[in-house]
Amino acid sequence: MEYGKIVSVTGLPGLFELVSSKNDGAIVRSLEDKTTKFVSSRIHNFSHLESIEIYTVRDNVNLVEVFTAMSNGGDKLPDGKDAGALKKYFETVFPDLDFERVYSSDMKKIVKWFTILKGANVEIKLREFEEEPVEETVEVAEAPAEEKPKKAAKPAAKKEKAAEEGAEATEEKPKKKAAPKAKKEEGAEGEEKPKAAKKKAAPASDAEKAEKKAKK
Repeated sequence: MEYGKIVSVTGLPGLFELVSSKNDGAIVRSLEDKTTKFVSSRIHNFSHLESIEIYTVRDNVNLVEVFTAMSNGGDKLPDGKDAGALKKYFETVFPDLDFERVYSSDMKKIVKWFTILKGANVEIKLREFEEEPVEETVEVAEAPAEEKPKKAAKPAAKKEKAAEEGAEATEEKPKKKAAPKAKKEEGAEGEEKPKAAKKKAAPASDAEKAEKKAKK
């Protein structure tokens, strides 16, 4: 019988082997009379012996350590009704016990449980849980990620393209400003210079007139 399956049940004397668990309770078997029964979790609480710790003047210890010291001590178990005898017994087999916080009722229960376990030939030993192997992780320098070639832009929809072409066609280029016409030359005071008067021909002399007639 495994020590890890032994439980105590509040409200029920003795110790029990946990046979199976259910949503609303558990089926247990008494270590003393071997009777099996269902115990409701709505009424009772279950405590695994392997999870119980005892107060000491140092750090708390598992109950198994106290049971082991009792096995190795070889002293006769005291009468559970005698509080003085109980204290004297544990001062001998486990002097680190914190007697200010471990009461006579607790020591009486420990002695009774120890007697039941020995009578049922239960090996008082904690279960060994195999630790899952820790996977070693090796850090590898990552090569720089290669840049993926950028995808060519999808051609714009026909309507959008036509709209763009139309916008380009209608877009007027900025007109060049006409070169300013040369201003009229102004005088020193800003007045227009008078145009040069046409020279009138000098009146012909009588001799010239006679000469023209002769040519005719």
